[in-house]
Parts: sequence; C-alpha cells; structure tokens
Amino acid sequence: MGSDFYQQSILPYAGIIIKICRAYTHNHADFEDYYQEVCLQIWRSRANFNEQAKWSTWVYKVALNVCLTHLKQHKRGERRFASDALSELEFDEVKAFDSDEINQLYNAIKHLSEIDRAVILLYLEEKSYAEIAEIIGASSNSIGVRVSRIKERINKIIHQTG
Repeated sequence: MGSDFYQQSILPYAGIIIKICRAYTHNHADFEDYYQEVCLQIWRSRANFNEQAKWSTWVYKVALNVCLTHLKQHKRGERRFASDALSELEFDEVKAFDSDEINQLYNAIKHLSEIDRAVILLYLEEKSYAEIAEIIGASSNSIGVRVSRIKERINKIIHQTG
C-alpha cells in the first residue's frame, strides 16, 4: 500500500475505522488484525469505488463488511488476516479509549447485534439517517426508530452493569 494512498485515503478516516474495529473485537490483538485487514481491503478494492457515494461512506461500508466477515470466520475458527502492526500514530488513537465512560459504552455496544452495533456507531459519528441507511442497506425510515430502540437498550445495559 502506498504511503500517499494511506495518508490521503485512509488516515483521515482512521478514527471511524478504529471505532468500528473496536466494536467488533474483544482484545487488542484481534483489534490490530481487523484494523489492518480493513486498511488492506480499502486499498485492494479502491478501483471498485464508483463515486456514486462519498468516499467516507464507502470506507464505512468496507470497514463494516470486513469486520462482519471476519467476525463470522472467527466464530467458525477460521483466521485470515494481514499481519502488519499498527503505526505509532494509530496506536496512540487507540489509547484514547482508556476512559471508563468510553469503555462502558463500548462494552454495552458489544451486547448489541452486529447490525445494531453498526447503526449506533454511525449515529455516534453524526451520520444522517439517510447515510446510515445507505451504508447498512436499510430504508432510512426505519433508522430513526432503530436508533431510539438501540439507545434504550444501551441505557439499560449500562445501568444493569454499572
């Protein structure tokens, strides 16, 4: 992967890639594997970007698809990942999640279904309901109701475990 591509096309979206990968992993080693695989898949499939959506929307889709695919493979005992380690800059961003409140939120998010995790992460990134619908492949009418229900579930989970 070229340094220019990484700097211009991946690094500006590293925050959301990190958040998505963190929501679908339970330890740092898996997180690193998922993150590297997302970056690799963005680079490998860059020619498939058709510019009908924004680049950020496409990055979200790739990240979610990679995480969901690898989560399913992990459940079946399969492992196929790139082995590169995170750069120091990216590792510092991961350390930013060391607050108790953020950890409590992520622990609650991990209790949600795979698709609900995606919806709430996109909502927390302040994506519009239309953008969320486009990324996950749902109707935008259902996203508002889904977000409300997810927020209620997260609140219950936090108060049960907190």
